[in-house]
Amino acid sequence: MSVINTEIKPFKATAYQNGEFIEVSDANLKGKWSVVVFYPADFTFVCPTELEDLADNYAEFQKLGVEIYSVSTDTHFSHKAWHDTSPAIGKIKYAMIGDPTGTITNNFEVMRPGVGLADRGTFIIDPSGVIQAVEITAEGIGRDAKELLRKVKAALYVAAHPGEVCPAKWKEGEKTLAPSLDLVGKI
Repeated sequence: MSVINTEIKPFKATAYQNGEFIEVSDANLKGKWSVVVFYPADFTFVCPTELEDLADNYAEFQKLGVEIYSVSTDTHFSHKAWHDTSPAIGKIKYAMIGDPTGTITNNFEVMRPGVGLADRGTFIIDPSGVIQAVEITAEGIGRDAKELLRKVKAALYVAAHPGEVCPAKWKEGEKTLAPSLDLVGKI
């Protein structure tokens, strides 16, 4: 079942962020744009490269008013240990949410049945808490923060400009489309 255009489900969890354990809930994701990035596990191989890429681009997301949350089924204690020992993970300033019960992972429908680990799922969520974009990849396929940033900018643009849509490969400042009968069969 697709979660596009559905409201996020309630959750409450503990996260590690900036040297502290903090409480995070679905309420934190409302009122501003958010990106939730699920990954299989701490202390692995592809995961730190993705999370470091997000850390390297975090300021760009922040400039847009977008908050990043990473989630795995590890505990917040594991996130702290990983943050303290890995140079790549040590760069992270965004919240690293622990989901050992699998509640959040199941809410977003990215739990691998019988495995207890999340698929690589990325969700762009609007200020109303509604999921606007989803990307899910297999474990061995890493994601790109610059492409995610492009998609976030497109989502922000479409939300701010009703009646316009962003075509393939759209980048900020480029021409958009206004769907109409006149365009049918001409693109």
